[in-house]
Amino acid sequence: MSKLAKKPIIIPQGVEVKQNDGVLEFSGKEGKLTVKVLPFISAELSDSQLTFKLQQSTKQGRANWGTIASLAKNAILGVGEGFNKKLELEGIGFKASMDGSGLVLNVGFTHPVKYTPPAGVKLTIEKGVIKVSGADKSIVGETAAKIRKIYPPEPYKGKGIRYQGEVVRRKAGKKVAGTGATA
Repeated sequence: MSKLAKKPIIIPQGVEVKQNDGVLEFSGKEGKLTVKVLPFISAELSDSQLTFKLQQSTKQGRANWGTIASLAKNAILGVGEGFNKKLELEGIGFKASMDGSGLVLNVGFTHPVKYTPPAGVKLTIEKGVIKVSGADKSIVGETAAKIRKIYPPEPYKGKGIRYQGEVVRRKAGKKVAGTGATA
């Protein structure tokens, strides 16, 4: 049984929720999101609270109960405040610039790498930090992961694109590893 889904979700001011044919529509200052109500679950919308009820107590029903509660909470947070991820560029000559709504990365390849974000995601650059922001948590995280995948941080010199605050485990190079004395 889901402990989180038992509690009602309080809808803050500025966020509007509508229920149509098994789909919840969330709208707020950051945009609009829709969440499909999963099987074996029913959604009940009262004045400023959203609750989910379990229709059948099956294994899949109990799993869906917690999942839909989490998806609804993320949608409410997303349309109200939005989500963001920050990526840092580490390396000599590594830089990022904007080309319209797209991102152009110079990260040590022979050519600049261009990345076009999906709809609903906004990219900004501030002093070598790429900020990915939007209303949908999964799309923001996926976009940040795709940008990081262009040049992930390598373990020897530590250069690459990393999440802000990410710790990269460093390895000793050949010079340090090869100094062991042999008898």
